[in-house]
Amino acid sequence: MTKTKGRAEDTSPLVYQCRLPLSTHTVNHLAGLLRRHLKAIRSRWRILPPGRIAVIVLAVLRQDQRLADMAGGNNVSESTVRRWRDELITLLAAQAPCLDRALKRVAKTGGEVVLIDGTLIPTQRRTGKANRRNYSGKHHHHGLHFLALTDERCRVIWISAARPGRTHDITAARHDHILAHLRAAGLGALADLGFRGLDNDVLDPVIVTGFHAGRTHKLTPGQNEANHVLAVGRAPVEHGFAHLKNWRTLTKLRTDPARATRLLRALLVLTNLEVNR
Repeated sequence: MTKTKGRAEDTSPLVYQCRLPLSTHTVNHLAGLLRRHLKAIRSRWRILPPGRIAVIVLAVLRQDQRLADMAGGNNVSESTVRRWRDELITLLAAQAPCLDRALKRVAKTGGEVVLIDGTLIPTQRRTGKANRRNYSGKHHHHGLHFLALTDERCRVIWISAARPGRTHDITAARHDHILAHLRAAGLGALADLGFRGLDNDVLDPVIVTGFHAGRTHKLTPGQNEANHVLAVGRAPVEHGFAHLKNWRTLTKLRTDPARATRLLRALLVLTNLEVNR
């Protein structure tokens, strides 16, 4: 006895359109970057033109569209979209400035201070003892720690390598020798209390962190006012992080943590293209 199941309805895939909230300038930059790369490696053919590939990759990064969905809507395989994404992330990350160059650029344009802060990018919880170091007791979830510098116009000018979520801000700053780089560039930095103790020079401090109240030590009205002024001055760094986290792929990283550094630096380049246009 043979049973035959008939389809009750058409199972052909449905495709819909949505708006990508990015400028044409960003798309053209990414497409031009890909064209130059294809010319350099002498690649004669891609299944889609560079402009279409740029839009697909931007949709994955900005809207966190699934690779399989973008592949089905453009008649390509999921592995092809993944390869395009990784390829363009690598090209963009190579354009991210190093720490020395970023600080010299700020000093050359007349800047006197930068803003420094750390942030945690949530990641999927993974099994095994090796993932325990990615748990942040401060935020109560798993993630990767990044240190960033922002100028006074809310632009993120540099971002560090990815570190385990349990990393403290001051530990990351010491590992990257932030204090020495700031002194070499002749710049100061505004930071929160998480960086207290990084700069112990009382006569000529480079990093300003404000005053800390203890159990037995209350702040004076002048110290409270100084903390308020510092908090207002540090507002651009929060705006800079907000611009960076507009890329929804950072809502919860599903990529390999080893690739997270390249992803963040690629998004830094894209963010500055959008903010500075």
